[in-house]
Amino acid sequence: MAIRDIIILPDRQLRLISSPIETVTAEVRKLADDMLETMYDAPGIGLAAIQVAQPVRLITMDISKKEGEQKEPRVFINPEITWSSEETSVYEEGCLSIPEYYEEVERPASVRVRYLDIDGKLREDEAIGLYATCIQHEIDHLNGVLFVDYLSKLKRDRVMKKFTKAAKRAVV
Repeated sequence: MAIRDIIILPDRQLRLISSPIETVTAEVRKLADDMLETMYDAPGIGLAAIQVAQPVRLITMDISKKEGEQKEPRVFINPEITWSSEETSVYEEGCLSIPEYYEEVERPASVRVRYLDIDGKLREDEAIGLYATCIQHEIDHLNGVLFVDYLSKLKRDRVMKKFTKAAKRAVV
């Protein structure tokens, strides 16, 4: 396992649409392991492969975030939302690719997600609460969508400007 670099806004790779994974191979499992290690190190509760510059439809997640709680790492390969509730909920979201920036985002309160697990078995889950928010956030990454896209144009422009300036300063 290895900790990988997380790409940061305004990196254009974050806007790429990720490709499906044809077969769950040793390489895919290694990427998932690296992503889990990277996610825990960051620390975060979810990570999409595109955030470590791998444009494939792979997500890692662990929402058992409380201190001392047993880790519950999950891997989602080719996840897709097959149903969304009309009821919505609002959570304060953040993103490892947009460090130290948090905003409230409204999303469906529950969703049904179909995916392959790390063994290549087809699974389906109903997600509610934080799980629903996190899986939607990470699937958005696979489609080139960021949580700031749900904000007002003013807030989105402000955060884009801030991270663009920071990126220019880092290059100098």
